[in-house]
Amino acid sequence: MDVRIPADLIGANEAALLALGAMDAEATGQSVALARFLIRTESVASSKIERVSASVEDFARALAGNKSNTSAMSMVAATTALGTMVEAAGRAGQIAVEDILRAHRDLMRDDLTEGPYAGRLRDSQNWIGGSDHSPIGALYVPPPAEMVGELIDDLVRFANRDDIPTLAQAALAHAQFESIHPFGDGNGRIGRALIGAILRRRGVTRNTVVPVASGLLARREDYFDALTDYRDGATSPLLELILRASTVAAEAGRESIRRISAFPDEWAGRVEARRGSAAAALIPVFFDNPVMGVDEVEAVAGVRGQATYTALARLEEAGVVQEITGRKRDKVWAASDLLAELTVLDSRIAAGMRKR
Repeated sequence: MDVRIPADLIGANEAALLALGAMDAEATGQSVALARFLIRTESVASSKIERVSASVEDFARALAGNKSNTSAMSMVAATTALGTMVEAAGRAGQIAVEDILRAHRDLMRDDLTEGPYAGRLRDSQNWIGGSDHSPIGALYVPPPAEMVGELIDDLVRFANRDDIPTLAQAALAHAQFESIHPFGDGNGRIGRALIGAILRRRGVTRNTVVPVASGLLARREDYFDALTDYRDGATSPLLELILRASTVAAEAGRESIRRISAFPDEWAGRVEARRGSAAAALIPVFFDNPVMGVDEVEAVAGVRGQATYTALARLEEAGVVQEITGRKRDKVWAASDLLAELTVLDSRIAAGMRKR
């Protein structure tokens, strides 16, 4: 496909690229905590688009290995899948079918229904909307299973081209992926992960994952309508929406990067821990690993025994961490500000999408 940016969207395309570049530059040299935070933000929003939702606290518990909330566990799996695709694209400089399959395996392996098919292209017909038993009345019926392999190969060739505008490539590759609908479940989340993977492969984002899905979540119905328009041959509505979502998400993301970067110093000021103390040692540990149990804290921080509990109590009293299980044994603590920022960033993006 010969892809050009429509004349009326050239300005929006340039604004989006500038915003993405500025956000990525802001993240240069920042800690691993920031990259993990942005991946989690994008994955949570992408899950919510599919009506897979859980509270921030349940998400934190799932990060710690609590399997009581299936939606939260699914969000954690989406985080792993997104990281898999983006890192592979950056490392190899290519999008590979094997990476897409691996990401789907990460996403769906623990799903009660789809688990046996995780990481495999579908071998049966599926459809969107209508009845569970028949495609009659469906909103959309994807290609038959025997065409999926060839179509995905074609899509990957498109995603690996360097002669077309990057954001148009990401938007159209995503729309084509959703139209092929190559898996029984998880298509939306893997398809949106493809956007981040293409941005990383093309070098637009080298240090971050931009939470574009948060912008799409704020305009969920417009997003689904734009995918329908794509299937009818109109590509501009989806491209315009993704350009807007990219710009808003990048601008809001820069604010979160600045806020998060200041957390360690803020926490140290709140705790007033002397240099070299157990409490001081835990601050950078929770910045890089925001959800941990006692064993993890001791392993990462090198603090042992009663000193661990004393330090955790001090951080909890200062509001730096919160205990999220409510149990007397096998407790888990989470960095309060990092959890809150997940919601704050999502809200900031939603507000920005409403303004434009």
